[in-house]
Amino acid sequence: MAEKINLEVVTPKGPIVSEEVDIVTAPGFAGEFGVLANHAPFLSTIKIGTLRYKKDGTEEELMVSGGFCEVSNNKITFLVESAERGHEIDADRALQAKERAEKRLLQAREQQAKIDRTRAEAALQRALARLRIAQRQ
Repeated sequence: MAEKINLEVVTPKGPIVSEEVDIVTAPGFAGEFGVLANHAPFLSTIKIGTLRYKKDGTEEELMVSGGFCEVSNNKITFLVESAERGHEIDADRALQAKERAEKRLLQAREQQAKIDRTRAEAALQRALARLRIAQRQ
C-alpha cells in the first residue's frame, strides 16, 4: 500500500475535506503544484481554480477560491475563502455570474466606469472555475 498524506480543506463555514489521500494538485499563484506523502514543508498562496486529489484510484475535484496552503508533517492544509464540489455547483447560476462579470468588465473598459475591476475579474474567475468543474460531473 502506498503512503498517504492527510488532506484538510477548511473554509470560514467549516471543514470541507478531511481524509487520507494519495496525491493533491492545487492552483498556487506561482502555478499548479502537486504534493505526495512525506513532501518537504512549504507554504503557498492559492488562487481561484481546481483543487484535485486522488484517493485509492478515484479523483475528486473542488473549486477553490483564494487562500493559503501549508504542507508540514505529512499533512496538507488549505485555508480557502470557499470550496465547492462539482455536484454542489449550479451550472446555470455560474453561467449567469460569468455573463454578469464579463458585462461589468466590458463596461469598465468602454466607459471608464467606476466599476471595481478587481472584483469583476475575481467573479469571472470563480464562475469559470465552477463551470469547468460542473461540466465534468
